[in-house]
Amino acid sequence: MQSTAAASVSASAIASGGGARSEPARRPGGLRVCGLRGESPACPSLRISQAPARLAVARAAAATNGAVAGSGGFDYDLVIIGAGVGGHGAALHAVEEGLKTAIIEGDVVGGTCVNRGCVPSKALLAVSGRMRELHDEHHMKSLGLQVSSTGYDRQAVADHANNLASKIRSNLTNSMKALGVDILTGVGTIVGKQKVRYGKVGFPDKEITARNIIIATGSTPFVPKGIEIDGKTVFTSDHALKLESVPDWIAIVGSGYIGLEFSDVYTALGSEVTFVEALDQLMPGFDPEIAKLAQRVLINPRKIDYHTGVFASKITPAKDGKPVLIELIDAKTKEHKETLEVDAALIATGRAPFTKGLGLENINVVTQRGFVPVDERMRVMDADGNVVPNLYCIGDANGKLMLAHAASAQGISVVEQISGRDHILNHLSIPAACFTHPEISMVGLTEPQAREKADKEGFEISVVKTSFKANTKALAENEGDGIAKLIYRSDTGEILGVHILGLHAADLIHEASNAIALGTRVQDIKFAVHAHPTLSEVLDELFKAAKVNSGVSHSVNEPVAA
Repeated sequence: MQSTAAASVSASAIASGGGARSEPARRPGGLRVCGLRGESPACPSLRISQAPARLAVARAAAATNGAVAGSGGFDYDLVIIGAGVGGHGAALHAVEEGLKTAIIEGDVVGGTCVNRGCVPSKALLAVSGRMRELHDEHHMKSLGLQVSSTGYDRQAVADHANNLASKIRSNLTNSMKALGVDILTGVGTIVGKQKVRYGKVGFPDKEITARNIIIATGSTPFVPKGIEIDGKTVFTSDHALKLESVPDWIAIVGSGYIGLEFSDVYTALGSEVTFVEALDQLMPGFDPEIAKLAQRVLINPRKIDYHTGVFASKITPAKDGKPVLIELIDAKTKEHKETLEVDAALIATGRAPFTKGLGLENINVVTQRGFVPVDERMRVMDADGNVVPNLYCIGDANGKLMLAHAASAQGISVVEQISGRDHILNHLSIPAACFTHPEISMVGLTEPQAREKADKEGFEISVVKTSFKANTKALAENEGDGIAKLIYRSDTGEILGVHILGLHAADLIHEASNAIALGTRVQDIKFAVHAHPTLSEVLDELFKAAKVNSGVSHSVNEPVAA
């Protein structure tokens, strides 16, 4: 809980949108909690059980300093356009700070992540993981288990994903209502400084004023030119999550996170998959060494083939008894290479910001490739390069890091600023994960990125690796395929990046991401104790394997009691 002193800020600081800075409290070692540089330990979790007590304290502190509802003639202290994970995280933190808050949503609460992304996809991946394990006869026999036959009910699997999305959506809605967030239904448009109009078809628009506004409108699937979407045989991840069919042969255009996860689902359910990738290698966004190993584990043993260095210049849906046609051209020469005939095609070529209709032209803001331009504090910049007062943009709409938890962290950072405490989010501390079987996770820089940085700034890096094959818990599960990789500065011990491929990699990465956020060096974290036998010992061994130049100091806290 934040102290009353931390919550107490001047009315002028709040009114200026965080322009005035309070003197940050001094902390041992200059700690940066949750990747937020500043004084407040604001983490993007749902603190529902503690919220009422915290809310009472925060509101009392805010009221004392003039941040009460309607102060200065505004309807709200904060209005958020978009009720996805980012908007939700910002709203919860805002009411804890005693700010009267409204959130505008033109679709459904939860945004892409809850309704058409992270949440339902994990339900499908949970099914694919179990199917994959049950189909692995060698794995089952090695554990002394016998499985006679396996099968699945497609509609029941689809219902599981839909029911999970509905449950999480309800949880998010109820959590905001319980804390007093006003949920306004309609499409939000900025009509002027600190003014928002919202409404829905068939009903008159309403206009409200807000001391501060956050844009959190998210993104939609990006579909390149030449691709015709029919939602049945050629579709995006939005349609795929409904699992209306399981095609015998499906092409997946794009081999990033989305494409990889769906290849895991479809192959587990019996489909053959063909990847179409524009770059020269699969999984181009991953650390090259991890991508190479992942291809050996996730691609080569499965019914997956691929074409790299090619564009899908035209995709025609199946009709009149004809299959889906995919015309491939060389990515460099643009010459025709071949035409694929498949049963279905999933377009997984990334996402585009959903920022049309926001009324940005009313405040002299011009988007860049659809993204809202912001500075390091998520403050919106106008066409002249100036900060637009009291206006912020978080999440996919600003393009800094298109991850749901990044949007939530950005939202919390913004609320800290408008509450008078300056915060800058360290995006290098934000982890990412691909929920294949096994999983892939990462935080910080890839090895090529780290080497480029080292060459430019004049320092040396070191790389150490550990294998899941040496981990007792992984071996007990017969899941020894995997590796963890640490990239660090050998002169200072600074952690530059960590990459994991293996069982529960998505859960393991957080020790590394928190270390980066806190500024913890390898010479410190190597003294942390891990329970045995656990998968966490993969990272324990990784940090212990790191060698920092002699003479570099480290600080290990003395125990409170022997």
